[in-house]
This record gives sequence, structure tokens and C-alpha cells, in this order.
Amino acid sequence: MNKPKPFSMIREFHLADWFTLGNACCGVGALFAVMSYLQLQEVKHFYFACALIPLALVFDVLDGRIARWRQKSSAMGRELDSLADVISFGVAPAAIAYAAGMQGLWDRVILVFFVACGVSRLARYNVTAESMSDDAGKVKHFEGTPIPTSFALVAVLAAAAANDALGAALWGGVVTIGGFMLHPLALMFAVSGSLMISRIRIPKL
Repeated sequence: MNKPKPFSMIREFHLADWFTLGNACCGVGALFAVMSYLQLQEVKHFYFACALIPLALVFDVLDGRIARWRQKSSAMGRELDSLADVISFGVAPAAIAYAAGMQGLWDRVILVFFVACGVSRLARYNVTAESMSDDAGKVKHFEGTPIPTSFALVAVLAAAAANDALGAALWGGVVTIGGFMLHPLALMFAVSGSLMISRIRIPKL
């Protein structure tokens, strides 16, 4: 009977996969920083959470380029990339928005919608990428905006923090609908989520 080899899964990783893990680590780090901000109310933790999202984007871009350069990719690598993107560009931005002050019931509904759209968009891409590929195996376009575009939402929240516009001072104020709070700024997450699940064709660079 063959004994399982230690670290056998790690040995199957390609160089690009390590960059994908870097993406995921940035997303998890952002979540921890958000927790620290909510607990300590020190804005440096909020800035740190926001800064990790563009860093995750750097890792996300590099993993694809390295995979094409080395001509090494795998089904596991593609799944790993999607899971990392869900953390860094879906869950983490939603958590940053919550920490920024979007804590009303309608805010939470919108943030859950945003994450659900991101997950759905990635799932659709994974099952349709092969049919959209050219003869060289390269996908020429996306359907719906890519989930990493959420870094732009995080940039807006970082700018709000720089202008002391977090919590009760959040840009756009707050409205009450049906007895529950909604921060109008949360609507940018609703728009982003809707664009991700749209059929708009975005050329892949």
C-alpha cells in the first residue's frame, strides 16, 4: 500500500499559483485589518485594509502573466484564482464598506448582493471560458465587469477615510426606508454587482 507523500499537493503548484495565494493572503489580511479597525477604531487599520486590495490586484495580474509566460496552467490554478478573487475583491471590499459605516439593513442587503454577484460572475466565467477561447486558448473578452474592478470602490472608501468621512460622517449621509437605514453611497456596490452579472462584453487585455 502506497503511503501518502507529505506536501504532495504543494508540489503540484506552479509558480503562478504562489502568486494567486499571495492574492488570497492579501484579502484575508484586509479582513483582519477591518476587524482591528472595528475593535480599536484606529484609522490606520482601515487604511491598511484598503491598501491590501490593490496589492491583491498586483498578485492577480502577475499570476496570469506568469502562467502565460511559463505556459503552465491547470484546472486547480483556475479554481484557486477564483477563490482568491472572491476573498480579495468580493468579501474584503464588502467588509471594508461595512467598517466604513454601511451598517444599516439595506446596506447589508446590498453588500450581500454585491458578493453574490461576484461569486456568480466568477462561476459563469469558469464554465464559459473554454467556449470563449480562441485557437491559442486565450479568452478575448469577459462577459460582465471583472470582480477585481471592486478595487475602485475601495479607493472611494479610502478617500472618504482621508477626509474623515467614515461612520456617521460617511459621504451621502443616510436615509430611512421602511424603518431601516440605507447609506446612498452603498448603491455603488449595487451598481458594481449588477455590472458584474451583466452581458456587457469587456475586452481582455
